[in-house]
Parts: sequence; C-alpha cells; structure tokens
Amino acid sequence: MAPEDHTSALPATLLIEDEQERGYGHVLPLIDGNKTYSQVTEEVFSTTERMPPLKWWLALSVSLSLLLLGAWAVTQTVTRGIGTWGLNRTVGWAFDITNFVFWVGIGHAGTLISAILFLFRQRWRTSINRAAEAMTIFAVMCAGTFPIIHMGRPWLAFWATPYPNTRGPLWVNFKSPLLWDVFAISTYFIISLTFWYLGMVPDLATMRDRAKTKVRKAIFSIFSLGWNGSNRTWSRYETVYMLLAGLSTPLVISVHTIVSMDFATSVIPGWHATIFPPYFVAGAVFSGFAMVLTLMIIARKVMDLEEYITVRHLEAMTKVIIATGMIVGMAYGTEFFMAWYSGNNFERYVFINRALGPFKWAYWSMVSCNVIIPQLFWIRKVRTTPWMIFILSIFVNIGMWFERFVIIVTSLHRDYLPSSWAMYTPTFVEVAIFLGSFGLFFTCFLIFTRLLPMIAASEVKGVLKHEEH
Repeated sequence: MAPEDHTSALPATLLIEDEQERGYGHVLPLIDGNKTYSQVTEEVFSTTERMPPLKWWLALSVSLSLLLLGAWAVTQTVTRGIGTWGLNRTVGWAFDITNFVFWVGIGHAGTLISAILFLFRQRWRTSINRAAEAMTIFAVMCAGTFPIIHMGRPWLAFWATPYPNTRGPLWVNFKSPLLWDVFAISTYFIISLTFWYLGMVPDLATMRDRAKTKVRKAIFSIFSLGWNGSNRTWSRYETVYMLLAGLSTPLVISVHTIVSMDFATSVIPGWHATIFPPYFVAGAVFSGFAMVLTLMIIARKVMDLEEYITVRHLEAMTKVIIATGMIVGMAYGTEFFMAWYSGNNFERYVFINRALGPFKWAYWSMVSCNVIIPQLFWIRKVRTTPWMIFILSIFVNIGMWFERFVIIVTSLHRDYLPSSWAMYTPTFVEVAIFLGSFGLFFTCFLIFTRLLPMIAASEVKGVLKHEEH
C-alpha cells in the first residue's frame, strides 16, 4: 500500500503465473491495462464524483421497494404478533432463524478476504476487499434484524445488553447460546466496521484532495483523520491495520461457531452434534464467497472495472468455493454416517426423514446446489467465464439458504410423538420480511458504490506491474 507521491515505498510487483506461459517463466500482473498511479486514481474515484447512470437508479428503486415491503411486514409482525408467521407448537423456529443464520454466513467472506488473506499475503485480495468488507457490514445488519423481530417486543431489545440498571438483580442469562449471538454479532459488526473504515482512510484523503465543493472537502477532511501521506503516517497505518487484521481473524472462526451452538448445545436429534462449529464456518465461507462473486461480477460490468476485478480474481475465489464446498459435502456425509454409527433410532430417523420425508425437495435442492453443481468449477473454462461463475454462485447462495432451512425445520416438524407432528409453511409476512432484508442489503450496497470508492485504490497501486520477470 503506497501513496502516489511516496517513492520510499515502491509498489511490489505481485504477479500471477499464467498457465499458458508457465513453461517460459513469464507472468501476468494482477491489474490489467498497464495502469499508472494517476490512471488508478482517476478511474476509481471518478465513479463517486459523477451522477449515477439510469440503471443505478432503477436498481435502487427496486431495492427500496423491497425494503418498504419488508418494513410493512415487520410492522405487521410487531403490531399483530408472531401469529402472523407460519409457526406452530412443533416448529417454533423456522424462517426467522433460517434467514438469520443465512445472513451471518454471507457476512463471513468480507472479513476472511480482508484479514486472513491479508495475513497470508494473498495480494489478489486488493481489488475486492473493499466491496467484500462493505458486504460484510450490510449482511450483519440484515442478520441482526431477525433476532430483534423474533423477540416480539423489539423496543426492549436493549435488555439483552448487560448494562447497569434499576431493575434489581435482573441480568441476562450468560449461559444461553442466544445471548452469545448478541455478543458475537455486535462484536463482529464493530470490529468489521472499524477495519473497513481504517482501510478507507488513505482513499478518503484522496477524495478530500479531489473535492470540488467546500461541503465535500469538509466532510472528507473529518473522516480522513488528517492523513498527509508521510512515511511516518504510512508506517503507523500499516501497524494498526496489521493488528486489526490479527484481531479480526479469530472473529471469523468464532462468530459462526457461536451461531452453530444455538443448535449444537440442544438435545434435539439432528442438532446435538459436535460437527456443527467447523461445518458452519466452512459453510459460511462457502456462501460468503458466492455472494461476493455475485456482486463483483455485476459491479465489474456495470462500473467498467474489468481491468481491476479480472478473471484471475474470479478464478481465485472459485477455488476457495471448491475447497469449502468439498468440506460442506463431507460434513453432509459425516452427519449421515454418525447418525447410523450412533445406533440412536431418533437420530437415524431425522436424517432419513430429511432425505425421504415430506421436505425431501428442500434436502435434495440443498445437495444439488452445494455439492453437485460446484463441481463444475473444476473445469477451467467454467471458472474463467464470468457469466457461468455468476449462475453457479447464485445456485450456491440458494443451496446454502436451503441448508439452514433443512437443518432447522426437518429436525423440528416431526417430534418424538407422532401426535405432535406438524408441517410448516411460511406466510406472506415471513417471505416479505426476507425480501425486505435483501432490499436493505442492496440499498446499502448501491449507496456505498456511489458515495465511496468500491476499489481500494491505495492497495491496488501496490500491486501494479512495472516490469516483466
């Protein structure tokens, strides 16, 4: 990471081997077009300075419409009660917790790309980390709304925080995994927001210097924290960024581990399993990278960023999806094996019911989207063709939503007593809340792309190619 006029920290020539030229020792740059520093600055920041195109306004209108639909559905839930949902005495958890776990998983890729890949010096992350971090923050915002809504009295959500109060010895139950969710999600959001903002400081200083109005200049002067691009400033910045990356890395593992304990610490067949923490973490990275690919492929086309988010970036992300997808597939098989090996009839029945029962359509949709379809990424032609990657990434997102639905509903809808068996069907209000969460997510992301640079220009300048090797 180096400023334009900072010659003491020369940009590293970070290159990726091209398969066709590997025999000759030739390599290709991460950024296409032989960009100069001034070109990077102009092309990255100009998108935030001109009026948005018509297609941006159309997309924003659609996302705002979904957001308003979701707001209406939440209002119906709060004013009329949870009875507006399709829950019953047997299925007490369903759409709400499914969507919560889904959005938490989506939010994992951003911190993984930013923190873990940074610590492992994977420099291909530089073109996608800014948007992935923003996606993390917006996904966590979407996830946090569902437990609050499920409380029934969302205006009392602050009771879940352990603050000094006048209600006597009334404190939260620290033994409850649901309370662990509150701390995990809030901590993850705060650290991710701090990490995202700190990484933008050099670019905010560039926006300050390019500002043409006094208002924009004043705003970016405040948020750039007096950045001057000196050697000492860069040194302090890189130290703090490294520390935050180290602090964020355990959060990537711990957050979805804690979410999985909502299920693993119960005694319900199908949930009471030690495989859930690593299984959920791998699934979160799997779905998170799929969502990053979905957004990046659209953004690179709409915003003319093909030379910054190249096919090599997309291919690297598909390889992560292959690896995590194989872990998820192995977890599915392990669950079935352990159910059989345990000798527990109830445990065996849960998994037979998943595959052959009334919700088998959801189970086989999950297996098809998460295990079978991602195998196409082994074909180089597929993982280097953007439109193919886009379609497969959507299938992965669909499959991961079905995974959470299958785990939750199929373990609940048939109890120990056949007299308690019940089916679950979501109501329009539940579907509207889910669509509203997508409206919130895409509204925030679209506004982000217009107000702030989607590409981390200060980091991209550190991976420009300057000479052949």
